[in-house]
Amino acid sequence: MLQKQHSFVVLLFLSLLTSAAVGQVSSADYERAANLRTKYRGLTVNQPESPRWIKSSGQLLYRTSVAGGHAFVLVDPKTATKKPAFDHEKVAAALSKASGESITATTLPFERSRITGNGESITFPLQEARWTCDVVKYECKNAGALRPYEFRYGDYEDEGQRDRFRSEAVPSPDGKWEAFIQNYNVFIRAKGSREPSPLSFDGTESNSFDRRSIRWSPDSKRLAAYRVRQGFHRKINYVESSPQDQLQPKFSSIEYEKPGDILDLEQPVLFDVESKMQIDIDNALFPNPFSLSPIEWRKDGRAFTFEYNQRGHQLYRIVEVDAKTGAARGVITETSKTFIDYPRLIPNQTDTGKTYRYDVKDGAEVVWMSERDGWAHLYLFDGVTGKLKNQITKGNWVVRAVDRVDEEKRQIWFQASGMYPGKDPYFTHAFRINFDGTGLTKLTDNPDANHQISYSPDGKYFVDLWSRVDLAPVMQLRDAEKGSVVMDVERADISKLLAAGWQAPEVFSAIGRDGKTDIWGIISRPANFDPNKKYPVIEAIYAGPQGSFVPKSFNTLVEPLTELGFVVVHIDGMGTNNRSKAFHDVAWHNLKDGGFEDRILWHKAVAAKYPWYDISRVGIYGTSAGGQNALAALLFHPEFYHAGVANCGSHDNRIDKIWWNELWMGWPIGPHYAASSNVDNAYRLQGKLMLVVGEMDTNVDPAATFQVVNALIKANKQFDLVVVPGGGHGAGGAWGQRALQDFFVHNLLGMDPPNWNRELQRAVAVGK
Repeated sequence: MLQKQHSFVVLLFLSLLTSAAVGQVSSADYERAANLRTKYRGLTVNQPESPRWIKSSGQLLYRTSVAGGHAFVLVDPKTATKKPAFDHEKVAAALSKASGESITATTLPFERSRITGNGESITFPLQEARWTCDVVKYECKNAGALRPYEFRYGDYEDEGQRDRFRSEAVPSPDGKWEAFIQNYNVFIRAKGSREPSPLSFDGTESNSFDRRSIRWSPDSKRLAAYRVRQGFHRKINYVESSPQDQLQPKFSSIEYEKPGDILDLEQPVLFDVESKMQIDIDNALFPNPFSLSPIEWRKDGRAFTFEYNQRGHQLYRIVEVDAKTGAARGVITETSKTFIDYPRLIPNQTDTGKTYRYDVKDGAEVVWMSERDGWAHLYLFDGVTGKLKNQITKGNWVVRAVDRVDEEKRQIWFQASGMYPGKDPYFTHAFRINFDGTGLTKLTDNPDANHQISYSPDGKYFVDLWSRVDLAPVMQLRDAEKGSVVMDVERADISKLLAAGWQAPEVFSAIGRDGKTDIWGIISRPANFDPNKKYPVIEAIYAGPQGSFVPKSFNTLVEPLTELGFVVVHIDGMGTNNRSKAFHDVAWHNLKDGGFEDRILWHKAVAAKYPWYDISRVGIYGTSAGGQNALAALLFHPEFYHAGVANCGSHDNRIDKIWWNELWMGWPIGPHYAASSNVDNAYRLQGKLMLVVGEMDTNVDPAATFQVVNALIKANKQFDLVVVPGGGHGAGGAWGQRALQDFFVHNLLGMDPPNWNRELQRAVAVGK
């Protein structure tokens, strides 16, 4: 017994010596970590942000960094010249006077704004209102309350194009009629008249016509609309425990569809205005929709089309309906044994989707996106017969965006990644190609950089903003036909940034589970990195199949955890997007996979190269799908991942939102849902876990986290739980970040974090 006690004392002494050698983490370390987000702010000069083309003038407007803040620059592509977009001093003075705030020439609050006309007016949010500054007269004024989601989605010159701002009645193209819904049915009336005339009589409360779906034919002789049979409208109920405006808790609820729920059933109906004839369309080609796209009329009025996304996301079809007979035909049908990644392909978005359609000459031909050969490529179909004419793009690479289609020249301008062997396969580049697949032309230089592309309204020019995580941004104006450089617009200067100690992440790739596919990630080291020390590793994870998430472009943000003595990494494993279809399909029916086999091999490859990379101490954290991933790492790979923080995780795909989960996990619900569930597998927990949840999370049902808690308690497991009163998705804020850091300091460094209650009390005392 005495010998055992002696051994314990020796071990404890050695442990204390080890801790002393490593050094204690102090509140000063935490303060430096908290300041890392702002430490390097303002040190990069001439760093341009994503530019905006002014449609009416064809000029280019962008914001760039200058000493003390930012400046706005206007580029004329025709003369290849640039100048200040306006007199910044005068605008700042006018806005300061009108708003009562102190605003300088380099701190104009135009981060989110709309440019109108020829750039003479800028509308932007300030003081929870919409403000407008006339930069010709130099007058600023409060333009009223913000509309929902205004400024969130970029630069809209015509807000009227968005459905949420349409008037109640839908006017006909010739201006003579208005269509609207009354008593669940479609009515029309002459413009200016108060006497409605019904077109339908079979609409009911549970099977009503949808006003938002009404579409007039170009000649105003017909209209089409969706009749919607109501499904199950599930609600999530919330109790806000600590509302700021009252003492007692608040109750609220939201509609929230979940996998397996009975959906609204949309069915198109055609109306002839003159005869008031109603034609119900035979739904044989679209019997079980997850969704139908908005109705679109052919320009000559001969037919209308919509896209049918079948529930389960394994069949996607363009349907055309004859305007005279109501007969429906399938134009193109896409099928998959796994999933069709249906969200629309949008340029320069992380979550791209893999569908694209362009109707040539009013539907005579169709340019169509498909992964039928294993890669996202463009195809040309005969729009009348539905037959494939030819595959436009082909190869072991991915079309990421379609920027322009020229019907007369029969050419397509597009973005692609993976075109250059040996280079990062996620880097996007610009190309042009002919409809017949010939004439593939690269329009951007530097294959070893990520290119953000934006075309002028007339299609003659494009802006090429390129960079890499370790390469300062360059913005060039290029000729859209030749790809030649018209002018160097900006080249960022990072000399002050480097002098201040900023270090770029290291890009690293390793071979994945199949023995041939490269897996890419980045490594962030501590500022005081010492290669002779051992550093625990923390993986920041988000493995949602809708996108790829490892940063590719230049950014000065630094991982706060590195300041506390950790190495932080980001990796895109199999199951994420923007590679081959096979790479993506790993997620099918199997979200628990998370690409972990690839990630672990990547970690081991780094450790084999760098002795300081300590994979005996590996942590992981993530939010939302990343929260699900972080806990799944502990449950399904406990031999490698030792500690994890899961924030607002979608821990059971039967509990989360319908579109995201049915897309990757399929429909109907089967046993594979339970196999991927962190709730059903909570009993497997071996490592250290902290769960974080916001009680008012409207993105992921908070019940997902609480059901994990319930399962862990039943399994007699130990864990930490942080419930944030009033918190939404990704709850916690600065307090939550500090709690995350404390968790990893304790469980990976083996140290006690500062006693924050005492530290903060001392700070208060000093302040007094």
